[in-house]
Amino acid sequence: MMNQNVIVSDRKAILGSKTITVSNSPLFSSPPTYFTFPRHKFLEILEAADKNSNSINKNNLGAGKIASWVDSMRDSSPTRLRPSSRDSVSDNDHKTSWIVRFPSALNMFDEIVNAAKGKQIVMFLDYDGTLSPIVEDPDKAYITHEMREVVKNVALNFPTAIVTGRSIDKVRGFVKLDEIYYAGSHGMDIEGPTSEYAYGGESNQGVLFQPAREFVPTIEKVYKILEEKTKWIPGAMVENNKFCLSVHFRRVDEKRWTGLAEQVKSVLIDYPQLKLTQGRKVLEIRPTIKWDKGQALIFLLKSLGFEKSEDVVPVYIGDDRTDEDAFKVLRERGQGFGILVSKVPKETNASYSLQDPSQVNEFLRRLVEWKRKTVGEA
Repeated sequence: MMNQNVIVSDRKAILGSKTITVSNSPLFSSPPTYFTFPRHKFLEILEAADKNSNSINKNNLGAGKIASWVDSMRDSSPTRLRPSSRDSVSDNDHKTSWIVRFPSALNMFDEIVNAAKGKQIVMFLDYDGTLSPIVEDPDKAYITHEMREVVKNVALNFPTAIVTGRSIDKVRGFVKLDEIYYAGSHGMDIEGPTSEYAYGGESNQGVLFQPAREFVPTIEKVYKILEEKTKWIPGAMVENNKFCLSVHFRRVDEKRWTGLAEQVKSVLIDYPQLKLTQGRKVLEIRPTIKWDKGQALIFLLKSLGFEKSEDVVPVYIGDDRTDEDAFKVLRERGQGFGILVSKVPKETNASYSLQDPSQVNEFLRRLVEWKRKTVGEA
């Protein structure tokens, strides 16, 4: 394993270095299309908390902060970018401008694959909202049979990982594929493929990488407390993702959001080793370690032997705020590209866009067809 300050299980190491023969074509870098906007108050709270040893205490989560928190909850699904009141540009013009900055990955498909010729594509996929639709009940976020087949075909042609906030057990239960890498709990739990048909022909790679293992007892304790404190709020659901917790409020009446926020606040005050982030109609409670989906992407690239390679094209597809950490890593590397899944303009570090899981399916299907065609022509 790599020389990192992490805890690894006793199971056989998953990710040995491998060498792939490729051409020396120029590195593919996404165009510098940064699109910055003022951050929401909620993110300001999180940044302030992070700067103060990532702790949540009575000083930074008072009544005023709860109000800002609830305002952000209202805007969390999705994070829309709206013109200011002083801007005379119409909504249609605004969306057109955004599409110019972040064009459809389907419309730009030929350009994308031409830039990736002679290089190794590595696929990273979020789950909820990317491979499966966003649903009211997170326990029913099922992947379609068609999507499962296309992901399997992708994994047979490219190293492929699903990077999700869900636990590995939960997302594996949805996906039911042994040919891929799973990075659960926002990348704090990583396992390799166990199928002999996985890309590269390696099998029995199911090693666990757990940089937050020491936090599990605390996560379990907070999970039980939150379950008890939120059970009176209709529609609230606390999900234990092993190394992090998700408090879902998609089915909670908006009038009860303040009460839910106060309950979460009352618990986290006593646990400064945990921090709060937000996704699409979900509050995420995670350990304070510097680890996220972007760090998981870096870890997997390094483990696959691509850490310093100029002949690799990482492709990350996701729809959530938590995926922005991975998009940012790709921008900073100047290598590969992120694809945001969204029907509306959103602040992002991605380079391209797709509207929904059906378009993700189409993009992945075309990618497999392109790979098979290029192999046949070789």
